[in-house]
Amino acid sequence: MTILEAIEVRHSVRKYTGDPIPESVLTALREKIDEVNRIGNLHVQLVTDEPKSFSGLMAYGAFSGVNSYLVMAGKKDDSLDERIGYYGEQLVLLAQTLGLNSCWAGASYKKIPGTYVLEDDEKTGCYIAIGFGINQGNSHKIKARGDVSNASDLTPAWFNKGIDAALLAPTAVNQQKFYFEYLRKKWDGKPKVSAKPTFSMIGYAKMDLGIAKYHFEVAAGKENFQWA
Repeated sequence: MTILEAIEVRHSVRKYTGDPIPESVLTALREKIDEVNRIGNLHVQLVTDEPKSFSGLMAYGAFSGVNSYLVMAGKKDDSLDERIGYYGEQLVLLAQTLGLNSCWAGASYKKIPGTYVLEDDEKTGCYIAIGFGINQGNSHKIKARGDVSNASDLTPAWFNKGIDAALLAPTAVNQQKFYFEYLRKKWDGKPKVSAKPTFSMIGYAKMDLGIAKYHFEVAAGKENFQWA
């Protein structure tokens, strides 16, 4: 399965079998975690064989069978949420290609002492549940291209493909609060694309934007544009 294929088939899953993740799969995840921590200046940590975080009163999102999860954390600054979304979705889609399911969780968890460590200048943005789902999840209603971008018959095919992929990005309560704009003026021979969060009563719009930007890049091709 390619990353683009993973984008097309992946859905959020909240119920898991509880089966252990094979060591070969964990090794691949850990290697990618090392990469995103280095490139994205993050402190993502993988927790395994820990069933308490997604159980009890805090697990209001109907989670069950979660024994493994990613703690998405990093140094506190204005770009942290977007970086967590952008690099966290790389881990989510890799997990999908490895046969796992996943679900972003903004609040449906509780911290279990001793499961991970943060530095004084770091904070947790969210968790991501991972494991073998009881099912593959369900698709949800998505907005139209024109609701989240200036895509049209006049914009390039690569841009429109990128928007289609961005619309498949998981967002908090499926809010899809982002807007992409194709900028016709070129810099260094490439058109620019701007991407911004829009107002959200729920929050997490910057994190959602990071997820959507990664989806856009995969489908549009980074060689075709520059971010404004």
